[in-house]
Amino acid sequence: MQTVLKLTNLVKEFGTLSAVNGVTLDIKEGELFALIGPNGSGKTTIIKIIVGLLKATSGSVHVNEFEVAANPIKTKSQIGYIPDEPKVWNRLTGEEFLNLVGVFFGMKEEQRKQKIQELLKIYDLEGVQKGFFENYSRGNKQKFSILASLMHDPKLLVIDEPIVGLDPKSTSITKKKLQSYVKNKGTVFLATHILDIAQDIATRIGVLDKGKLIAVGTLAELRKKAKLSDNSSLEDIYLSLTK
Repeated sequence: MQTVLKLTNLVKEFGTLSAVNGVTLDIKEGELFALIGPNGSGKTTIIKIIVGLLKATSGSVHVNEFEVAANPIKTKSQIGYIPDEPKVWNRLTGEEFLNLVGVFFGMKEEQRKQKIQELLKIYDLEGVQKGFFENYSRGNKQKFSILASLMHDPKLLVIDEPIVGLDPKSTSITKKKLQSYVKNKGTVFLATHILDIAQDIATRIGVLDKGKLIAVGTLAELRKKAKLSDNSSLEDIYLSLTK
């Protein structure tokens, strides 16, 4: 199986603070990988390095064999990014925002129109797309942020806290969409501190603590590493590994 995302000895320092400390990780095509850890463990820093918003102090990130720092346009063209806070312009409508994202990724007008209509159906947003972002709820802003990440059919989705602000129905829809995406040869790298999400949908899980990757594996493999029973939850595993 092809490696879609590769982190090699990744280090990020902010002055004397080591936010990410030697993280090495391979994510294969069709994986839904969840990186878990407490606030301040380095999850968002890793996400921002992957998508090119931060530069690593040392080490490297490759997306489909292209190094992110050396090939920013090539790598970004293959990534759909969902930040922890929706990044939108208040005086744009949802439809205008999706259309603008499509333009950024070189999609033709007819492609954009067709894709927008397809995406709106995911969360039943037909009609809502005509309103301005400044009038949207936090949940609808998040939905449009998710839809924007899918506009150009990326090979890799990079997500920082996927369900913040979503109601239970929308959370369920999002989880099913991510699972469908990886079944169709997409790859997901998501960071979250909501352990239930990781336990429900991830094919593999990484545990990050104080900038270090202390464990990686399937739920069964992590239970074994933590020396816990087969019915132990991810919360049990996490507390055991980080104590």
